[in-house]
Amino acid sequence: MSKEINETKWNVKTIVGMGVLTALVIVLQAIGSVIRFGTFSITLVLAPIIIGAALYGWKAGAWLGFVFGVMVLATDAATFLAINVPGTVITCLLKGILAGAAAGAVYRLMEKKTKLGAVIGAGIVCPIVNTGVFLLGCLVFFLDTVKQWGAAAGFENVGAFFLFGFVGLNFVVELAINLVLSTAIVRILNIVNKPAAAAS
Repeated sequence: MSKEINETKWNVKTIVGMGVLTALVIVLQAIGSVIRFGTFSITLVLAPIIIGAALYGWKAGAWLGFVFGVMVLATDAATFLAINVPGTVITCLLKGILAGAAAGAVYRLMEKKTKLGAVIGAGIVCPIVNTGVFLLGCLVFFLDTVKQWGAAAGFENVGAFFLFGFVGLNFVVELAINLVLSTAIVRILNIVNKPAAAAS
């Protein structure tokens, strides 16, 4: 009987926690859409995605990544939507979903050895996957357009434009934010997990 009660409490706690994190992703993406470093707005939502993935697993990370992708479509994808709607939708949703799922998988693989290392690993993988899938989507769906943008910006090589003129600065900033927030994320995880550990 007590096991059923604990499972019910855990389910309610998970729903509430995911609701809060989902709302946080929506708010942070809305704010982040107006903060720009280079060509694109900065992504502020990776931290709550990592927290959700660490607390509730890779499926939670994938859900939060999906919400992130939907918000990107709503707030920051007008230029790409004007060029290729299906390509934009696929790229935006896939990069968020895979980034969240990857963060959750990496955290689970490393958490038994070191929680801080697990958070740092998830914090590194999340922006790498997010940016990597975005660049892959650009290569598949928007290569001609990106080449034109690169030429207009003075880049003869599209690879150099990707790294130094397109998303390079954003990636560095996003990675730095995740690493700086790593200790704070660990504290959040410890606080949230304490009642669960005491109840069991």
